[in-house]
Amino acid sequence: MLRLVVTRLLLGLLVMWVVSVLVFAATEILPGDVAQAVLGQGITPEAAANIRERLGLNDPAYLRYFDWLGGLLSGDLGHSLASNFAIADEVADRLGNTLWLAGLAALISVPLAVTLGLVAAVHADTLLDRGISIGTLCFISVPEFFTAAVLVYFLAVKLQWLPPLAYVSQDPALGERLEALALPVATLTFAVLAHMARMTQTAVLNVMSSAYIEQAILKGASRIHIILHHALPNALAPIINVIALNLAYLVSGVIVVETIFNYPGLADYLVQSVAYRDIPVVQTVGMIFCATYVGLNMLADILAILANPRLRHPR
Repeated sequence: MLRLVVTRLLLGLLVMWVVSVLVFAATEILPGDVAQAVLGQGITPEAAANIRERLGLNDPAYLRYFDWLGGLLSGDLGHSLASNFAIADEVADRLGNTLWLAGLAALISVPLAVTLGLVAAVHADTLLDRGISIGTLCFISVPEFFTAAVLVYFLAVKLQWLPPLAYVSQDPALGERLEALALPVATLTFAVLAHMARMTQTAVLNVMSSAYIEQAILKGASRIHIILHHALPNALAPIINVIALNLAYLVSGVIVVETIFNYPGLADYLVQSVAYRDIPVVQTVGMIFCATYVGLNMLADILAILANPRLRHPR
């Protein structure tokens, strides 16, 4: 068991190193000129040369990569080119906002999705099952910006129950924060709910065709007892994996939602930095998002190993 966990951790570190190379290479080929973006229209050749020298842009790419990687590992994220503020301070504030948004969406969507998937599995081939399947298919097919537009139109414009923009003050009260996050959280919930619900239903129904399930049926056990006590524990591995993927998406895939609702989160910070060609910020936020994906997938692998004895004792 310890060997499997250590192997997953080493693979995760290797993936993170490869991701760091890709992130650095991607920012290197971004169109535009950094000096032009920093200095604006009044740029002169002398000022451009000075800013390139100060930022180390005249150094070879591999030297700049190792300098950036060393700062990343030591916690020295540098300063934003656009605002000259410390990137670590900006990221800390915005990451907290993004975690609030993702955490509330996960708190609602994960239990609801697992419950809907189990209900559909218990009542397979019934009208209730078909209704859940049609509903989840509709949610999967609808893009986030359309869901957000519909929610804003009805709940913010027509009924005026909620604010259309997710404005958060410096130190908001809990009620103010929840009201501001209601529409973005609802949009994200609809975006990830369907996928997790369908995977839960599919994983449970796949296990239901096993021999030990047939034996439990022959012994007279009820369908709900079989699903909860026999099928669900053996279907946890794919359910955990899809939940981990969707949790990673809630943290790093909220660009559309944060942009639509003008929410001051990490994804909105990334969009602004790309527009200003603020390379250090783009690299830092990109690595945070990639680390979230890798870390949650690695955690899902470890939890799947713990939940399934067959993965701990492969033949």
